[in-house]
Amino acid sequence: MHKIATLIASGAIALTLAASASAQVKPEDQIKYRKAAYSFTSWNMGKIKASLDGTYDAAQVKAAANAIAAVAGSGLGALFGPGTEKAIGDQKTAVKPELFQKGAEVGKLAGDFATAAAALAKAAESGDAAQVKSAFGQIGQTCKACHDQFKSRN
Repeated sequence: MHKIATLIASGAIALTLAASASAQVKPEDQIKYRKAAYSFTSWNMGKIKASLDGTYDAAQVKAAANAIAAVAGSGLGALFGPGTEKAIGDQKTAVKPELFQKGAEVGKLAGDFATAAAALAKAAESGDAAQVKSAFGQIGQTCKACHDQFKSRN
């Protein structure tokens, strides 16, 4: 229970800090950068999945898992500033406006993602494909939990 409260508090603090950090980046750039970060994460998730489904490449999995953990711990919350819940110029977004209204819930999901990403990197460090497969499933669940609530399907 204490861990959940800590994650929620951390998420709320991160969202507060994100608001000040986001003021330094134009809203259309916030959308562009966050889309790039999630595309990069997806690409690395794909590399891990391909390795798990084919010939396991421990070095590739480790590099991809470390990249995902770096993105998860990079302060992505700063890229969800005011006005970025809708398209700006040529920058479209799939985020639902509800994300901006549910800070504690979003903070918990972000904390879950960061925790799962760190666990994936740790599993990859071990070189054990079974550990990676389990951790990969966990991080996939954290992605799905956020997408189900806060990503539009259009």
